[in-house]
Amino acid sequence: MKIVLIPVEHIWPEVTVEQAARIRDAGATEFVVTGNRDEILAEIRDADGLVGPIDPEILEHAGQLRWVQSLSSGVDALLFPDFVESDIILTSEKGLVGPHLADHAFGLLLGLTRSLAWAARQRAWGNRLPMRRAARELTGMTAGIIGLGGTGTAVAERAAAFGMTSLAVDPVVTARPASVQSLDQPERLVEMAGASDVLFVCCPLTQETYHLVDQTVLDAMPDNSYVINVTRGPIIDLDALAAALENGKLAGAGLDVTEPEPLPDDHPLWTYDNVVISPHTAGASQYRIGRVQERVIRNIGHLANDETLEGVIDKYKGY
Repeated sequence: MKIVLIPVEHIWPEVTVEQAARIRDAGATEFVVTGNRDEILAEIRDADGLVGPIDPEILEHAGQLRWVQSLSSGVDALLFPDFVESDIILTSEKGLVGPHLADHAFGLLLGLTRSLAWAARQRAWGNRLPMRRAARELTGMTAGIIGLGGTGTAVAERAAAFGMTSLAVDPVVTARPASVQSLDQPERLVEMAGASDVLFVCCPLTQETYHLVDQTVLDAMPDNSYVINVTRGPIIDLDALAAALENGKLAGAGLDVTEPEPLPDDHPLWTYDNVVISPHTAGASQYRIGRVQERVIRNIGHLANDETLEGVIDKYKGY
């Protein structure tokens, strides 16, 4: 069984000798690591598995490909029609990135509620009293969570630790975690937003979630509430968000992702003191590379033994 791995700089930049040995032991009788385009197109012709990104040209050259392992949690960029309609199984980091995305979400929120972003920009004691007056405690607030997968569940767990109540919407309603007080279908989003002091965007980008957080959702939120997004920028209509900030509806917004990326230097969101923006760094963790490597190795073993793979994506749904 042949496996081709395309290194991704910010996730898995290089393969060590030990990792290569474990991959071969898992069932890869032939293992190729390359980032060279010509080599990728040549090697993919007789490969059974691809670890890394796929695009139409790579798919066109693939002769017997059975499996693609994405090295990113979001797979929206890979879901072009020919690949979606193929029989090739797609797996991802699904279920592995929730802890650090949730940490980042609360980092953004605390940067707003505790005046930390304000203090970092000021680098002085002159505004100490206004900062104290503006500071808010999370205890007793309600978190509205859009998407109760790995990230949303991790957000709810952290929200509980802060003394918050969590409500959630998700198209797949399974068992409700103890940290979530209410779990409904996405059709109840506006209702949930109306009860949410903080709205956390934790869902993947799909046709259904594009601009899901729009003016209607933002208008429904309580005054002086917050919006936090750590998954995909286009889920929020940024024009509607800017308007809600401009008219004072929202107390603030924390964004790790935007539309477009990078956010242009002249975008109005950069000018708001009550907006905290990080450059799509929520996916970083000292544990991430180890987690994804272990999943890749296990999935190679599963593929070799015709077993069910981990982190399988429904290519039609996008998650």
